[in-house]
Amino acid sequence: MENGQLTWITNFIWGIADDVLRDLYVRGKYRDVILPMTVIRRLDAVLEPTKQAVLDMKASLEKAGIVHQDAALRQAAGQAFYNTSPFTLRDLKARASRQQLEADFRACLDGFSPNVQEIIDNFEFRNQIPRLAKADALGTLIQKFLDSSINLSPYPVLNSDGTVRLPGLDNHAMGTIFEELVRRFNEENNEEAGEHWTPRDAVRLMARLIFEPIADQIESGTYLLYDGACGTGGMLTVAEETLLQLAKERGKQVSVHLFGQEINAETYAICKADLLLKGEGDAADNIVGGPEHSTLSNDAFPGRTFDFMLSNPPYGKSWKSDLERMGGKAGIKDPRFVVQHRGEELSLITRSSDGQMLFLVNMLSKMKHDTPLGSRIAEVHNGSSLFTGDAGQGESNIRRWIIENDWLEAIVALPLNMFYNTGIATYVWVLTNRKPDHRKGRVQLIDATQWYKPLRKNLGKKNCELSEEDIRRIVDTFLKFEETEQSKIFPNAAFGYWKVTVERPLRLKGIDPERAYTPKEIKALRETAERADDAPPVIKKIHKPGTAPDPLRGLFEVVIGGKPRVVEYEPDTELRDSEQIPFLECQACHQPGYLPSPEDQRTAIETFLRREVLPYAPDAWYDPASVKVGYEINFNRYFYKPKALRSLEEIRADLLAVEKEAEGLLNEILGG
Repeated sequence: MENGQLTWITNFIWGIADDVLRDLYVRGKYRDVILPMTVIRRLDAVLEPTKQAVLDMKASLEKAGIVHQDAALRQAAGQAFYNTSPFTLRDLKARASRQQLEADFRACLDGFSPNVQEIIDNFEFRNQIPRLAKADALGTLIQKFLDSSINLSPYPVLNSDGTVRLPGLDNHAMGTIFEELVRRFNEENNEEAGEHWTPRDAVRLMARLIFEPIADQIESGTYLLYDGACGTGGMLTVAEETLLQLAKERGKQVSVHLFGQEINAETYAICKADLLLKGEGDAADNIVGGPEHSTLSNDAFPGRTFDFMLSNPPYGKSWKSDLERMGGKAGIKDPRFVVQHRGEELSLITRSSDGQMLFLVNMLSKMKHDTPLGSRIAEVHNGSSLFTGDAGQGESNIRRWIIENDWLEAIVALPLNMFYNTGIATYVWVLTNRKPDHRKGRVQLIDATQWYKPLRKNLGKKNCELSEEDIRRIVDTFLKFEETEQSKIFPNAAFGYWKVTVERPLRLKGIDPERAYTPKEIKALRETAERADDAPPVIKKIHKPGTAPDPLRGLFEVVIGGKPRVVEYEPDTELRDSEQIPFLECQACHQPGYLPSPEDQRTAIETFLRREVLPYAPDAWYDPASVKVGYEINFNRYFYKPKALRSLEEIRADLLAVEKEAEGLLNEILGG
């Protein structure tokens, strides 16, 4: 079956919309009829040869009073689906009355197996029937899909002499046609396209980044693939093709099982339909979705683990309703989002306005830890996942949990305007729990923003694509793992920092510098006394004699009643400041994978404060209890190229030109 014929069939189906629906629907709504009808006609055509066998099986099951009939009916049909209505679409062509046609068409739909019912329901296709029937378009629509010039069945259409008039359409070809229709509809109303549709070039890159690094370690056997926001299923199917191809080249026999979850009803219907059309009935059963199936609050695969996972989660989309369903910020006990890490409980709960990082955490909770290859993950994010969230907040905790577990291999910055409905910067995160030795303790950042091919015509906001050469170049840069202008390699600790609160004493005029004040007195003093830089600091506590002074930690030595004592000062909230102190202040942290000890932490913080703070504020101290660990990945800082400064000559010439112009204007105004 060559491509020309596929394109011809696709164009024919695309044209049905204009022929039959033009006055009934606005263009953007053609898909609501054409996509489900394409699915129904294909399944109907596939089932034609076994129709009688299914009806006979149904009758005998009913007679025997058997309730669970699904498996037996699938077997009778020889497919992962069946239809027990007395009609095929061909039988409906001869209906004279509109009412009869509508009734029989509904009966035909009602006869499909539960997995197909779910597709029809999520397309909300039955809602379209009254409109089609009333306008007398239902019959025309069915006739168009049965047109003798196209063959949507897997069986060839023969001439009277037995030669082939139209070849059969195998599952792969049918899937290709269906995907092409989905793509055209998406691009036609590309407003929402980006929400459910990751461009193919990005998907190919992600699949290659997951599989190529371990291609030579693939063994014959079964592999499970998962996408927690699977949209129309494109990532899963491209990943499957990539894995099968790599295995075949290496003489390995692999079977691949796909699992996915998708909340948008129509997108979910498309995904499930596409897999059924491709003959992947089991995979279709492993796609779970619809509005009640949010991955965050209603995980369809709890406790399941997968070999390979890839996803493009929604960015900047609120997950407030999920949060409430899960018991609110304080009530979430979901082990995916509250984890034990290095002896403490870490909350990975992000702000409710953006749930993208929780999709990543969900995937990490499904890694295999007991297989040689473990799990490999690729996920697309926008820039906010790199740096939003302060030390100790969910987003920062997620980065910390990932990097301290040494799961982050690389982040690739993609070209701008790669996606259909947004021009923002996007990044592919590549993670694994089985880093090869040479990558251990390190993270690679790849700047691929300049590697692309411009599109001749924009598709929505998308104005460029990754050609095969661009994808090759990115994957090679990843595999080479060398420092270049576009590839930077850092020890894990390069992204960590301590957030430290720095205090200075409250200084008030006219107070007694040799006594301690109670909190109540201090409150009153704050309102009455005047602050001044040269006033004495207010003492809030005098320690027992013999306490060791430690000014950096707020224990200062003063003379009280002629004797040296150690005191604590009341901090001045207006002078309170916070410092971000990089882990790399600690020398040992430059070693890949090294994590600072409490001793390293103290030394690094105090060295930093002595160097950066005390020269300007000798009375400053920090509160060790306030120290929080944060992680951020400031991508652009690592690839920043300063612009060359202009020479004095150029600047002087510009100034002279401006001066001349101003003189000219002045002469004009004065009528010179």
